[in-house]
Amino acid sequence: EALEQLALTRVIFIPAAQSPHKLGSQPAPPRVRIEMVRAAIAGEPLFECDGSEVERPGPSFTIDTVERHAAQFPDAQLFYFIGHDNLRELHTWRRIEELRKIVRFVVFDRAGCDLDHDFIHITRQIDISATEVRARVARGASVRYLVPEAVRAVIARERLYQGDTP
Repeated sequence: EALEQLALTRVIFIPAAQSPHKLGSQPAPPRVRIEMVRAAIAGEPLFECDGSEVERPGPSFTIDTVERHAAQFPDAQLFYFIGHDNLRELHTWRRIEELRKIVRFVVFDRAGCDLDHDFIHITRQIDISATEVRARVARGASVRYLVPEAVRAVIARERLYQGDTP
């Protein structure tokens, strides 16, 4: 949806090694999250996966990755996608004011969400969240049709999220 609405030339998915906001938990190993992203976007020529955050030690700070991409693509306008549910923590992100100067935030709103922000927003046509997928797996419910089959297979093979508290 964002690719089309914003006329983007590509979308780069960047799995975090360890979110600074989730230091106490790690729902799936970084290498497996990269595998799931690659499985989900396979066959989509305008999508790619960048595993650079997993290769860096320590928590993944968005500003570090964005600065690297800005240097690598100096003429590109950079957009950064964020879920509406993450907006309340945005002010706590490392060097957020600098980050806001480098990227244009795009918020994925769920249908029916209060649009209390001044960012570009994309309303999701399908209301699915990673939190919901993890909770469904944890309680033994099906995630078929909620994630691509290749991603569902990785979740099952790696026994991800089964010990999580829904």
